[in-house]
Amino acid sequence: MRLQHLIGFYQTLWMFESHAQQRLSWEDAAEARLARERAERRAEEQLRAMLVANPSGQLGHAKLNDIDSLRRSGLL
Repeated sequence: MRLQHLIGFYQTLWMFESHAQQRLSWEDAAEARLARERAERRAEEQLRAMLVANPSGQLGHAKLNDIDSLRRSGLL
């Protein structure tokens, strides 16, 4: 009979711990949703700013360390 009480006590503790972990996962999921919404808003704002700066939508064909462009601009 003593073993049954210990098993019951252990199962009760395990139940409380699993519920606490479940609550933490729900909070994490809610924070992740908020972070995703903020990131999507920032991306939309960046897109709007890029389109305002360059309304045609073409951002060019820029290359890093393009020797010809550097010479034409007088940097080399």
